[in-house]
Amino acid sequence: MELVALVGSSGTGKSHRAMIVAHEQQAGVIIDDGLLIQGNRILCGRSAKQQPTRIGAIKAALFMYPGQAEEAAGLLAELSPQRVLCLGTSLPMVRRVARQLNLPDPVRVIGIEQVATEKEIRKARFMRNHYAKHVIPAPTVEVRRSFPETLIDPLTVFLKRKSRNEVKSKWLEHSVVRPTFTYYGNLSISNSALTSIIDRAAREVSGVVSAGRIHIVNEEGGIRLEAEPVFLYGRQLREVARRMQENVKAKVEAMTGLTVHHVNVTVKGIVSGV
Repeated sequence: MELVALVGSSGTGKSHRAMIVAHEQQAGVIIDDGLLIQGNRILCGRSAKQQPTRIGAIKAALFMYPGQAEEAAGLLAELSPQRVLCLGTSLPMVRRVARQLNLPDPVRVIGIEQVATEKEIRKARFMRNHYAKHVIPAPTVEVRRSFPETLIDPLTVFLKRKSRNEVKSKWLEHSVVRPTFTYYGNLSISNSALTSIIDRAAREVSGVVSAGRIHIVNEEGGIRLEAEPVFLYGRQLREVARRMQENVKAKVEAMTGLTVHHVNVTVKGIVSGV
């Protein structure tokens, strides 16, 4: 299995040209922003363009959500395409995605400047910056099936003829979408809101009375959480603490798009049941 990379900074039109490049490179599968696409079908994945936050978009694009990489890697192994096209903002990003999906390093790297003119790249950036328009290289009906609440506009893309002997050019339909986080401008999460989410997630676990004092530490690429909960008397403290860690991490990541590196629990109190 060979990997071909199409690289270019965000908003330069990579997804718009993905099908054309895949056609020219004879790549049977496209990896784009967290999705695995074959022909006119989205095989699996979580679209970065549909995440509610920019952090969530990055996680989806890098296949960092639980089970996302495993599902995609399994499908690739099953399909075993001769060549795969992977889109990325840089070569290191493509290599990181390749490692996540058990793929080799790219045998060929194509810059967006090789397949798009300077004028086309400027136009793509204008549409991204002013209208928040993103392209998913799959038909509208397919994107709507996978993401039913998405605002979608169809876009027709024509493949270039390889020779004069072809009767007509092939065409493919793309979908133009707007990520949720672009509807409202920038998104910020206050510590008080995050604390409420943590406390609620902790109290969902049987044996936890409250999350107690919560300390949120910002780290590179995510956060670390320190909690001092109160537990019910008579429970296995280690087991309750483990379930609390798992639930807090899962709920915070799902609701905010933040990456939780650690959830450290120090039991500060035990009370008897009412």
